[in-house]
Amino acid sequence: MRATVVVIDSFGIGELPDAEQYGDKGSNTALHICEGVSGPKWTALKELGLGNASELLENKLPGCESVDVPSGFFGVMKEKSPGKDTTTGHWELAGLELEKAFHTFQPEYPSFPEDLVKTFNAKTGRGLIGNKAASGIAIIEELGEEHQKTGDLICYTSADSVFQIAAHEETVPLDELYKYCKIARELCNPRMVGRVIARPFTGTPGNYTRSAARKDFSIPLPEPSLLDHLQSRGVVTTAVGKIGDIFNESGITNSYHDKGNPNCLDRTLAVLTDTKNDKEFIFVNLVDTDMMYGHRRDIKGYCQSVEETSVFIPKMIEALDDGDLLIVTADHGCDPSFRGTDHTREHVPLLVYRKGSEGAEVKSLGIRESFSDLAATMAEFFEVDPYPRGSSFVKKL
Repeated sequence: MRATVVVIDSFGIGELPDAEQYGDKGSNTALHICEGVSGPKWTALKELGLGNASELLENKLPGCESVDVPSGFFGVMKEKSPGKDTTTGHWELAGLELEKAFHTFQPEYPSFPEDLVKTFNAKTGRGLIGNKAASGIAIIEELGEEHQKTGDLICYTSADSVFQIAAHEETVPLDELYKYCKIARELCNPRMVGRVIARPFTGTPGNYTRSAARKDFSIPLPEPSLLDHLQSRGVVTTAVGKIGDIFNESGITNSYHDKGNPNCLDRTLAVLTDTKNDKEFIFVNLVDTDMMYGHRRDIKGYCQSVEETSVFIPKMIEALDDGDLLIVTADHGCDPSFRGTDHTREHVPLLVYRKGSEGAEVKSLGIRESFSDLAATMAEFFEVDPYPRGSSFVKKL
């Protein structure tokens, strides 16, 4: 009995009712990618019911239309918590709902409060440059050479609740950068900042490249998540990608910090193929769609990245045993056709394949009112104590 949840990071499927409050009215990641790239696409996701899910919101996906008999169950989920960031989305998938959004810093210089900057400088022994909202690539190009000459740390934010620290790996070794991030994490905890992110880079001026050694330092969990709930009741919990960072390794039996979607997909397939635990929950994040293509507003690159995931779906299905679940979803949107470079407040798709239930007549899971429905479903699937939040859909599978 295994359940694998694959989060295609930022693969939103249409604006939420409150999107206008976030400046995101009109956003739709999946639809605008389909409109921007002609031809058929994402065959396996289409067969699972991605197009059917989109039509629940009255949007037809060109090249990924609905199918008469999807192989999976399909629906969409609303985010109940305020916000549109990675931590908020993943936490709600795991049953943690926020009443108040994480704190965001002002975009204009100086983004960070003076007392935070002074304390950070004193504790790290280094200066701070940047101090504004910026695209990660752009600010490295702007300040990378100055950073290497002075040793000052490039610190910046975005529309999300983040304090990001960029440093050249030859100027600031990774262990040192991670130490500075831990200092920033302690300083940001009372301010309710969602994540501190290490953004190491390599190369030379004019040719800088962000490395794969990124590391996220999340705010402490306010209460046990689905991972803790399952692990404490005998379910093996396996994290792939940045899941371990998002949940501070809490409630995780096996944590694989693979970098990049291809490596994460390979790891997921290996776990499904090589391990046969009686009860195992596998939680996977595929970050490239968001980090490499969504924020950079690269429609074609985003489309291809989703395609690489789609072609992996049949391999994962082949590795399932009867009764196992494969769930594909997202944590927020990041519409690559939308203005700016930030996340977008959107519904997320809910595609569920259960080995052995291909003949089910009713496949729609409808429009779910919270991401926490996933957590409630996992608890019922593994036949443990009910999760205290969300509404399970396991009986529909």
